Amino acid sequence: MKELVIIIRPEKLEKLKMILDERHCGGMTITSVMGCGTQKGIVEENTVNVIKGFKTNINLLPKIRVEVVVKDKDVEKIITELRDKIPTGHVGDGKVFIRDILGAVRLRTGERDDKAL
Repeated sequence: MKELVIIIRPEKLEKLKMILDERHCGGMTITSVMGCGTQKGIVEENTVNVIKGFKTNINLLPKIRVEVVVKDKDVEKIITELRDKIPTGHVGDGKVFIRDILGAVRLRTGERDDKAL
C-alpha cells in the first residue's frame, strides 16, 4: 500500500475527486492549506507579509492537500491521470508525494491492509 499526498490548486479539487473515484479509492482526507514551492508564491516588490507575528517576503498561496491510501498496483495509473488532467501548465500546479504504508486496520471490523481500504 502507498499513501499519496497530493498538493493541488483549489480549483482542481473536483477533477481530482473524479480521478480518485474512477479508481475506486475508498476514502480520502482533504485539507485546505497555504504554501509555496520553489517560486516562493507570488512576490510583489516592496511587499512584506506578516505571518503569526513574523515578517516574511514569501507569499503563501492557497492549496488543497489530499491524502489517500491506495493499492500498490494503482499508484502509477493514478499519477498518470493526475499528470494528464490536473496541470494548467503554470508554476504552482502541485506535487504528489508517495509514502510506503506498513499496514491499515478498519476499526469497526478489524479488517486489515487492502481489505481495510
